[in-house]
Amino acid sequence: MTNDNELPLYNLSRRRVLAGLGAVGIASAGTGLGTSAFFSDEEEFADNTLQAGTLDLKLDYKATYLGGPGRLDAVRGMGYPEAEELLEDEESTGRYLLAQAPSPADMQEWEDLVQGEQFDFCSPEADQYLANGDGIPMFTLSDVKPGDSGEVTVSIHICDNPGYLRMVGELTGNDENEQTEPEVDAEGEDIDGIGELADAIEVCVWYDEDCDNVYEPTGTGQQQELEVALVSDVSGSMGSTPLSALKTAATSFVDNLSSPDEAAAISFSSSAQTDQELTTDYQAVKDAINAYSSGGGTSIAAGIDEGENELLNGTNATVGASKVMILLSDGNSDASAATAAANSAKSAGIRIFTIALGSANTSLLSSLASSPDDAFVAPDPADLDTVYANIAQIVLGGEQKIAEGTMAEVFAQLSEGIVLDGDRQEEGLQPYPGATTQCIGFEWTLPFDVGNEVQSDSVGFDFGFEVEQSRHNDTPFATPEADTAD
Repeated sequence: MTNDNELPLYNLSRRRVLAGLGAVGIASAGTGLGTSAFFSDEEEFADNTLQAGTLDLKLDYKATYLGGPGRLDAVRGMGYPEAEELLEDEESTGRYLLAQAPSPADMQEWEDLVQGEQFDFCSPEADQYLANGDGIPMFTLSDVKPGDSGEVTVSIHICDNPGYLRMVGELTGNDENEQTEPEVDAEGEDIDGIGELADAIEVCVWYDEDCDNVYEPTGTGQQQELEVALVSDVSGSMGSTPLSALKTAATSFVDNLSSPDEAAAISFSSSAQTDQELTTDYQAVKDAINAYSSGGGTSIAAGIDEGENELLNGTNATVGASKVMILLSDGNSDASAATAAANSAKSAGIRIFTIALGSANTSLLSSLASSPDDAFVAPDPADLDTVYANIAQIVLGGEQKIAEGTMAEVFAQLSEGIVLDGDRQEEGLQPYPGATTQCIGFEWTLPFDVGNEVQSDSVGFDFGFEVEQSRHNDTPFATPEADTAD
């Protein structure tokens, strides 16, 4: 029995035991009682578990067919919640299957969807909207004629763990079907039942970095001329060190260009002006940049508007050229005005790279870029050289081809499997990070000059992707001899 002010010995906490150990020991020694037997302690790490990770591959696509009206035998568009009303009508081509070339606004809409944050492709709820290799064709076309073409952009979503990605495919049919008189005349006596369509259709497969359904090689010696506007903040906060670093980095970027690519120098503070219009006189562009002085406020919208106008309407602007804007700012600005200006430029087909320098509103500038990968941060002016060099590598390198040739040739490669490179900026084969999106463009064209020999021919093909975990995997897919697209 204890009184109200005394606790039983076995209720002592570990801390109180340690504090009173000396006194208890003395009492025990004097009485001969083994009170130390009451002291005990236990610690444990509870509820330990090991759970296997996951590796999930999800697929979606957008298809475009440039051919005769009414020739879409199977319309398979993606039924995202915001597009379901377009897909209820079987005659509607909707947003995701188009019977005409996609507009810049449509391309931007698709890009924002597959690379943005408004739709979680890796969530279980997303499965009802995705293709995911369900065996339904992306399109089935009849009455294809010389001059017709089509394109499929597949958006690939690797969920959870990093993995290697391989593209595979095969021709499932290449049939002659019946022959009409003009086709017999074209082939003479060589009638073997094998169609010529797979050898006539030309195919290009590439890494569609911005998911816009368009192959954009850019750069010198490529198919499209590059026109780039360097839009630079010269407000008062850019004085001294930041402005000096900008001049060095931006002029170094210009040094990477060569004819026929053009550059323009545009500066903005409270307002904006074109300091050098689009030109291949690169020294003139560098001279304009080196003449910059700082002062005034910050109107990012004014800079974007000026850049868009020069790229689209400038004296030397070229229709069909690859349009790029590199926007640098170290400050903040009216978000609604800047967003409206950026959306206008992007809808017109301009790719916007942004650079947030120092204490800039990083969130705003990131939202203005064409994609998260096109938004850069330079914490210190000394970082600008590296940032502009990285943008130059992206812009001038353009989008890389994976395979090119006739449909028969390309699918011969795909039958062996082509392992895709998860980071085209690094040497060697790289896996894709977990929770990442990659778009692959697949374009086909039936040339005008194929003549009568393909009449009534048909070709069928399967096209898909495989993923394997990258950790503890030195030989992806156990086929080291497979082609690597890097």
